[in-house]
Amino acid sequence: MSNDANINQPNIIKQYLTFNLAGEMYGVEILKVQEIRGWEPVRIIPNTPEYIKGALNLRGEIVPIIDLRVRFSMENTEYTPVTVVIVLCVETESGSNIMGVVADAVSDVLDINLNEIKDKPNLGAKIDTYFMRGMYVTKEHMIMLLDIDKLLNPDDFEGISALLP
Repeated sequence: MSNDANINQPNIIKQYLTFNLAGEMYGVEILKVQEIRGWEPVRIIPNTPEYIKGALNLRGEIVPIIDLRVRFSMENTEYTPVTVVIVLCVETESGSNIMGVVADAVSDVLDINLNEIKDKPNLGAKIDTYFMRGMYVTKEHMIMLLDIDKLLNPDDFEGISALLP
């Protein structure tokens, strides 16, 4: 999101759920969050990419679970009692889907003025920032704000379409 595009707009505040992943802070729009669950074993789905941990039965709906550490090529770690699954509503051209992401821990819900979101950095052609909304800087953290609809678009995942309605 370009700061230039927001100069003439009134202050618009959106809430973001922040979470920790490998010592870094990330944020997703709170309106995309359905619920936050503690980690529980998932049903393994054969022939899916490594970052798809499996699926949960959530009140009769099959929810694919994505490990963001693996998706972002970060060091893998054991799940702990504070490991969570953030269940999100993903909007695509083909409709809405419910998907979950594994995070090391949730942090806070922040009120963020859209004028204060910095443009996503240009990290060169080899690093994809397509799924980023931008960066938000606090005194303690630099938070990468994710565009969940792009990051979790099921059309981009091999083997996941069979799990979705």
